[in-house]
Amino acid sequence: MAGLRQRIDVAEAAALVADTMPRWPAVRVPLAAALDGVLREPVRAERDQPPFDRITMDGIAFAGAAWAAGRRRYRIAGTQAAGAPALQLAAPEDCLEVMTGCVLPLGTDTIVPVERIRREDGWASVEAGYPAAPRQFVHPRGSDHRQGAELLAAGTRIGVPEMAILTIGGSAEVAVARPPRIAVVSTGDELVDVGLPIADFQIRSSNDRALEAALRRRGFHGVERRTLADDPALLQAEIGRLHRDCDLVILSGGVSMGQFDHVPATLAQLGVAAIFHKVLQRPGLPLWFGRDGAGKAVFALPGNPVSSLVCLVRYVVPGIEVALGATPRAVPRVRLAEAVEFKADLTCFQPVTLDWSPTGEATARPRATNTSGDFVALGGTDGFVELPRGQDLFPAGYAASFYAW
Repeated sequence: MAGLRQRIDVAEAAALVADTMPRWPAVRVPLAAALDGVLREPVRAERDQPPFDRITMDGIAFAGAAWAAGRRRYRIAGTQAAGAPALQLAAPEDCLEVMTGCVLPLGTDTIVPVERIRREDGWASVEAGYPAAPRQFVHPRGSDHRQGAELLAAGTRIGVPEMAILTIGGSAEVAVARPPRIAVVSTGDELVDVGLPIADFQIRSSNDRALEAALRRRGFHGVERRTLADDPALLQAEIGRLHRDCDLVILSGGVSMGQFDHVPATLAQLGVAAIFHKVLQRPGLPLWFGRDGAGKAVFALPGNPVSSLVCLVRYVVPGIEVALGATPRAVPRVRLAEAVEFKADLTCFQPVTLDWSPTGEATARPRATNTSGDFVALGGTDGFVELPRGQDLFPAGYAASFYAW
């Protein structure tokens, strides 16, 4: 493993995370449990789709040759229902009533919608002037895809449409990345959970709640949340247990250079080697990332609430997707609704609320925070934009990468 990188650019930090994250194992699950999962195998069509010449309109079906010969009145010889085997047309003067979704009856090739016929005494007459044509209202067999065609690639995230597509594969189970077990740990003597007595010199623990919510919102439900005091022995014991039992540990706080910032030393004692520490960004400069000899990764995020959430969204979530084997998604870009001035030689992560221009283009309105500890200022915001180093002024209309909370 290469040596520790310090004070690196955002792009380098993101690349190191992507290159370092392990690949978590796959499991086979029933389709009902596949929602929000990441496919670890391609899904192929069990059969042609549609698997037969499928009628798309209620009406009647008859032989096109009879129509070409001038016949406009047909004896109704039966009904072809959806889900029933194909009937056989017995005579040229006959027709069969057909239902939407049924198979095209044998010996027929022409469909006339029910609205264009008149039934009388067991006969159906087509309205005058109707332009019937062979194969109209027929969805041909295999026209969507053929048997064995790849419907979903490995790496696909399974959402609502994908749940329907999975059924076309014909299997009651599918291989997905095993849902990860994730530990979210906030450290600090000053932190007290809600519902407990609190002293004047303490604060409520909020980072762990926000980080857990961001993970659950993305479908990661196996989250264990802990708050730990700044006690080296306690940190080593509890972080060690979580690191052993979970796929990923995400720490918040204790990663700077203060007297009570024990996290880097604790991780080193647990065999987790630092890959980088400090990224040239605001907020979130003290971000720490490492892995142990078995390849298991650990993120240690800054303790300030805004910094912690920004780093989770910008680095941890993409890292989890790498470990799941998910196909990367393009980062959306939005235009600033107003100018942002930022003179520090750092990448700026600017909280924003989204709006839409009269032409339908997404715009981002900056929301200032008092400090990176001002979590309340994030209320009502949708995420943040990334404004790169090397530019002091970002004018209204500037197109920036957007990351949703």
